[in-house]
Amino acid sequence: MLKFDSRLSVLLRDKMIKGNLAEYRDQPDTLSWVSPGRALEAEGTRARILSALSSRIEIEYKLTKPHLGPLSPGCRICGEGSWSCLFINGKCNCRCFYCPTTQDEISVPTTNRLPFGDSLDYTDYIRHFGFKGVSISGGEPLLTFDRTIRYIEAVRRSARDTVYIWLYTNGTLATPEKLKQLRFAGLDEIRFDISAVDYDLTKVRMASDLIPCVTVEIPAIPEDLEKLSRMLPILQEAGVRHLNLHQLRLTPHNYSKLSTRNYTFLHGESVTVLESELAALSILESACVENPALPINYCSFVYKRRYQQAAARRRNASGILKGHESVTENGFIRGLSLTGDPEAIGRVAEALDPAGGRGSDKHAWSLSGKKDRLFFHEAVWPRIDVSAGRLEVSYSEAVLSPAVSYRCAFKEVRLNTGRKIYIEKRLLRPARPLEESDCAFLEKTLLHPAGEQTDSSPSLSDDIADYEVIRPGLQDYF
Repeated sequence: MLKFDSRLSVLLRDKMIKGNLAEYRDQPDTLSWVSPGRALEAEGTRARILSALSSRIEIEYKLTKPHLGPLSPGCRICGEGSWSCLFINGKCNCRCFYCPTTQDEISVPTTNRLPFGDSLDYTDYIRHFGFKGVSISGGEPLLTFDRTIRYIEAVRRSARDTVYIWLYTNGTLATPEKLKQLRFAGLDEIRFDISAVDYDLTKVRMASDLIPCVTVEIPAIPEDLEKLSRMLPILQEAGVRHLNLHQLRLTPHNYSKLSTRNYTFLHGESVTVLESELAALSILESACVENPALPINYCSFVYKRRYQQAAARRRNASGILKGHESVTENGFIRGLSLTGDPEAIGRVAEALDPAGGRGSDKHAWSLSGKKDRLFFHEAVWPRIDVSAGRLEVSYSEAVLSPAVSYRCAFKEVRLNTGRKIYIEKRLLRPARPLEESDCAFLEKTLLHPAGEQTDSSPSLSDDIADYEVIRPGLQDYF
């Protein structure tokens, strides 16, 4: 596994801080940003809790997901990167203060920025990309109950038992009849946000007799810490098989509600609530002390951000990858090249393939039109005379689109005779020379991935680190 310093550099921190402040520049300056002293204190609290729990819990996915007991099947599929979340509508009948987006339009079912107004098109999409799990979200899926049933039935009919299906709901519209229909349609798991109904378990109990797996999935609300801690054995008694906790996140939509609460806000790729993460970890601590059998999973914001996005990038990249390119751990398309004098580059190419283009590994490298750049796969790196030119690397991202932008390379994906989508390869970092430490790191880790890392091992520069690896650990506090 690729390794590097997980702490964000001062440069990256400053960049994130500026981005966060710019996002809310039109709002009154009422946010309580974390101070250096408070950040240090909170990191100490977090470290103490995790250390105390180290023998009781697991922290998977590069230390971004602490959990007590097993993860639900859906969460496992998410971690593997084989999950499609279908937003069946964009309308909700609750008005939770923490909701990150507006929820007032029925809209068209959408996933990964792709609209799917036809359930059969969606099942073709699931089959083409090999998903093992499908979740139905919203809005509130039970507001459009007939539509929700239709899509679940279509996936189950198409995939049989090869796809695990779960649904998110606030439960307010659940009835025994609807729950029976959901199960008959093929639903494997239902997840209730009980914080939307003041932690009422009536619908949870109702579902526990009808759906194979009942999960409670809620944000870790600091004000409700004691209440939720007391409820842990009650949740288990009510038939809950998993408790998933999320971190509160600030958005322009929920700003007016979150900013009035006594929260401390953290900088990052998005603004999050410090007390929410500490509350989730405290729940884990309480559970370990009381020793309930209820599995609890803290699905941190950095896990969501890092693993879910990397999975989408990897999945998309496989459909547009060239023979000399490869996909990084973080899901970006890596392009290695040697550039220099055409004559010197020609000699390197000839050494790679003395058969004049008929070699077995010809697909692993190619020459540019001007013959001054050799694109090569990492597998042939040991056979390349790097002294003949300059090593460079580029990074691209594969993105699904319902239409062609014609701004970058693309590939058409035909789902059926009436529907097609596109994979676009968007260049994020043009080819630039590799720094000496980057070159040494990549050569060591790509060619000898099982090699032992030591304190003297070469490291990645910030310029390419986030393209190459998924950063380990929970978020930095700053």
